[in-house]
Amino acid sequence: MNVSRSGYYKWLKRKNTDNQFIENRSFLLNIIREIYANHKTWGYRRLAKHIRNETGLIFSDLLIHKICKANNIYSQARKKPFKRPNEEHEIYSNKISGDWNTTAPFQKITTDSTTFYNKGNHYDLTMYIDVFNNEIVAYDLAKSRRGNSPLNHMKAQKNLLKAKIKRGYITTEMIVHSDQGVIYTSIAYNHAFKDYNISRSMSRRATPTDNPIIESLNGWMKEEMLIDWNLSKAENVHKTVKQFIHYFNHERLAYALNYKSPIQYRTELGFN
Repeated sequence: MNVSRSGYYKWLKRKNTDNQFIENRSFLLNIIREIYANHKTWGYRRLAKHIRNETGLIFSDLLIHKICKANNIYSQARKKPFKRPNEEHEIYSNKISGDWNTTAPFQKITTDSTTFYNKGNHYDLTMYIDVFNNEIVAYDLAKSRRGNSPLNHMKAQKNLLKAKIKRGYITTEMIVHSDQGVIYTSIAYNHAFKDYNISRSMSRRATPTDNPIIESLNGWMKEEMLIDWNLSKAENVHKTVKQFIHYFNHERLAYALNYKSPIQYRTELGFN
């Protein structure tokens, strides 16, 4: 560290003056900056320990933390994200395994999120699509935070469970398929399904072809919303997305459904 003897004794000589506190902090700041120039990955606790060992001074780790914070001195080491105890993640096998055949609504549901930009803000749109007729049975829209918003996913999930009950499919055995995103693997997310006769299925890691239905729909739906519905410049994003989803379910004719809308297709087959 190379703290000079003269500098140290000069500090000792002045420590009982009226501005001792200010001088103490200034002296420590100079030492911190000298160390930080060569050790930018060190945290404040390691800095404090090193300075105590080298100088014999007595001070708390908190003092070094405050000095560093006040002078924008931060460790540049990559930090592992904090995970609360008992928040382990659960990975499920690919129960679908390419078999997307269904005979009725709410047998197989696929889910994913897409992000888009509108007037300085990014939004996450989470959707649940019924494989039976490609109907969007639940969704939620929220401003993006850091990555996809957990609250956005949980609201969309609640909307799915409400739809399952409201339409009379509470006892139907249902599979929900997703990727291995951090929300979809969380215990809280999967625990919410336990009373609704729902089992889980997941794509293999980094294998979007395991979930081709929603991967395909997400792509062209986003383009349609941005190009035909001018979503990036819409004055009311939530209203525009709601209108598009109503159009998609009730009006848009789908080639895969013999040019019928999703709701027309299922109602003509006699399903709620």
